[in-house]
Amino acid sequence: MNPAISPVRIAVVQFDPQVGTQHGQTNLQTSLQLALQAAKNGANLIVLPELANTGYLFANRQDAFKHAEGVPDGPSVCAWLDFAQQHQVYLVAGLAEQDGMQLFDTAVLLGPHGFIGKYRKAHLWNKEKLWFTPGDLGFPVFETPIGRIGLMICWDVWFPEVPRLLSLQGADIICSLNNWVWTPPPLFDEAGKCMASYLTMTAAHVNNVFIAAANRIGEEHGERYLGCSLIAGTNGWPIGEVAPADEQAILYADVDLSTARSAPIWNNLNDLCRDRRVDVYEPMLGYRHHPCLPR
Repeated sequence: MNPAISPVRIAVVQFDPQVGTQHGQTNLQTSLQLALQAAKNGANLIVLPELANTGYLFANRQDAFKHAEGVPDGPSVCAWLDFAQQHQVYLVAGLAEQDGMQLFDTAVLLGPHGFIGKYRKAHLWNKEKLWFTPGDLGFPVFETPIGRIGLMICWDVWFPEVPRLLSLQGADIICSLNNWVWTPPPLFDEAGKCMASYLTMTAAHVNNVFIAAANRIGEEHGERYLGCSLIAGTNGWPIGEVAPADEQAILYADVDLSTARSAPIWNNLNDLCRDRRVDVYEPMLGYRHHPCLPR
């Protein structure tokens, strides 16, 4: 067997951050303790959930401002950055970002040598639209020594354009930070997977990319969360188990990120990239004239 060109042990962390400024330090410390456990178990890419330091369900916009901080100079980002540098790992975490009078649902990528970049959530879910501004940074992919890393957040995975755009830019792995909430039943199938699990698996499969999806658990002001964190391989199937719906967990996967760059040729005549019909899609999609878009 050839040695791995870009060997990575991925860890996704599933826990229960609670909203409320009184919980902020506890949320942060819990995220660091779980990240430390992952690092001690050999992980060098660690993914925390969306809004990992604040909890999710803010009371109103003013409350969201109380939970927000600047990037990359805010206290949580600095603590996560110190951790990444001290333990020589790559860490992805979600937080509420304040930029002037705007708030963003943001994911940061931090590494052994400092702050690498951020992504601002493009697709806002439900009450998020009352306090967050839709992301304005596009869908960046960041070059790192372990591979090309893309970021997306929660509701984004319901829009197939997001993982597709990240994969077209060469992402080897997509880190998906989530607060998947309970929706009208059925919530889970007989295998214990929720719809978000299957959407993650499908996105990995059709884009030939690893996806590390970290979700949260617990209950907050009557809102419940789905758990079901997972790490999907380039073939779409979970590597190892899917996390339970209601337990704190850390999932691991040992992968070679460079394998995401191999052509997904399934037989002599079919290849995902070669078979795409962009000549047909472009005029039919007609994004510029779509009735749901502003003119």
